Amino acid sequence: MTAMLEIRPVADSDMAAIHEIYAHHVLHGLASWELEPPDVAELTARRNDILEGGFPYVIAILDGHLAGYAHAGPYRYRPAYRFTVENTVYLHPDQQGKNIARPLLQRVIDDCTAHGHRQMVAVIGDSGNHASIRFHEKMGFNQVGLIESIGWKAGRWLDSVIMQLALGAGDTAPPQEQ
Repeated sequence: MTAMLEIRPVADSDMAAIHEIYAHHVLHGLASWELEPPDVAELTARRNDILEGGFPYVIAILDGHLAGYAHAGPYRYRPAYRFTVENTVYLHPDQQGKNIARPLLQRVIDDCTAHGHRQMVAVIGDSGNHASIRFHEKMGFNQVGLIESIGWKAGRWLDSVIMQLALGAGDTAPPQEQ
């Protein structure tokens, strides 16, 4: 029997599971450059800021469990960047390789495109994160930058890989103010 994957908007009741996923990545990975996991209240406040800004925040449910989450938010806060978003995708460590990230990010891409955003940026923690780089390439992103040795975590210098995806008409036409 094939498991059914559900992608839906985040709810308050999801925040404890999101905290568990994110805390794992903060403590055991290099995707997040936080050194200590924020608590559920802080993650909820961050989620609220994203939603209040009109950006998508979705979760994946597989076999009744929260398997991952994704969202977009402002790339930068200066007004000229208002048509560019930055994406985030995290999976439960036991759920990697199960084709969960693709539908999660696709939903965020579709929602951002529908809201008139024209560029999506992925800021990938470390050039050694080949899985994330390949995943974003498969989703249509191109690597547009590498900032070497910009962060220090886990006893070493880390690079930041910048990838970009045009949304909708991209830069072929002026954006529509919404």
